[in-house]
Amino acid sequence: MQRRSFLQSSAALSLLGLSACASMSIPAKARVVVVGGGYGGATAAKYVRLLSDYKIDVVLIEPQAAFVSCPISNLVLSGGKQIADVTTPYTGLSKNHGVTVVRDMVSSIDTAKRFVTLAGGSTIAYDKLVVSPGVDLMYSSIAGLQEANAAGQILQAWKAGAETLALRKQLEAMPDGGVYAITIPEAPYRCPPGPYERASVIAGYFKAFKPRSKVLILDANPDVTSKGPLFKKVWAEQYKGIVEYRGQHKATAVDARAGVIKFDVQEDVKANVLNVLPSMRAGAIAVQTGLNNLANNRWCGVNYQTFESTVAANVFVLGDSIQIAPGMPKSGHMANNHGKVAAAAIVAQLSGWDVNPAPMLTNTCYSFVDNKNVVHVASVHEYVAAEKTFKTVAGSGGVSVGPTELEGTYALSWASNIWADSLI
Repeated sequence: MQRRSFLQSSAALSLLGLSACASMSIPAKARVVVVGGGYGGATAAKYVRLLSDYKIDVVLIEPQAAFVSCPISNLVLSGGKQIADVTTPYTGLSKNHGVTVVRDMVSSIDTAKRFVTLAGGSTIAYDKLVVSPGVDLMYSSIAGLQEANAAGQILQAWKAGAETLALRKQLEAMPDGGVYAITIPEAPYRCPPGPYERASVIAGYFKAFKPRSKVLILDANPDVTSKGPLFKKVWAEQYKGIVEYRGQHKATAVDARAGVIKFDVQEDVKANVLNVLPSMRAGAIAVQTGLNNLANNRWCGVNYQTFESTVAANVFVLGDSIQIAPGMPKSGHMANNHGKVAAAAIVAQLSGWDVNPAPMLTNTCYSFVDNKNVVHVASVHEYVAAEKTFKTVAGSGGVSVGPTELEGTYALSWASNIWADSLI
């Protein structure tokens, strides 16, 4: 679709909350800076360009040359995919949409003077700033974990990339008859069903190649936080004797040399491969800038109509770093939707228009239970102006009846489409 056709389309105008008679009045040389090229940041960068008819300059600051998707990356651990299968370069944003991609880190943000300082020392001024830094893992919440991670002994692979490959090697090296243990932090955390999907596909790998091995799920939550009945049915029927689930097991310490995890209950667990996920919080640059003002300073408060920060004007926070609305998961699909709503709000504000009074969000989350079969959960979320928050639309979405290969096809198509929507 050509850019002018896109701008005139009902989808674009719906994002902006405008009728077809709208016209542009953007100030000359308006600039939006985006920090972080994940599902939220990359989408926002692309859609600011699209929705402004390419009149707003957009600078995306991202240290990596390519985006590596967390969704689908669990299949790299099970051997169903290669890391290249979940990797998309940022060149599409620059070549197709004129986004200036700067490979660097942001060392500081001056929200009063509206500029960011890069690790390389240069500064970039902005009219509007999008901060989408994902999550940071709170290693200090589990004694000994920081040192074990630094030594490459206990990995998380909760940011897809090098650790994903390293954890796969640990699983390949584990003897048949060994134990893989994954710990899950108290919610909220990035990707609610992700740990249970990981446990399932690794169980599938063991069933095929290491049939005497075990998967142990040690969950700080009292029960499975997402798609519980579906996962439990799969574990009971497909992985009986391979997967064991224990709720209300909050990890407190690790001993990497002994291969031991300690918990707040009177129990130590020994395993060959330890995949210990600590608590999470908003990404470092959001914390450093003081945007993390909610939930014991773990998450960033936003105006849900626009995703503008509640503590810094002209700064928009997206994705996993925000304090979520009721029923809103920390997922890639949701971050992609955040990016679109924020982009529409930014273009409207810079054009002197009213912001869309009733933005909508959708979410679909697919989970593999082996390398082919998938279950999903889906939902629609509407902005309720009277309560200044998003709420799940009654009767929308739902969950799978059970895993199927057809849903596996849908899941891979979803991935291809959302990567293209965000990055190409």
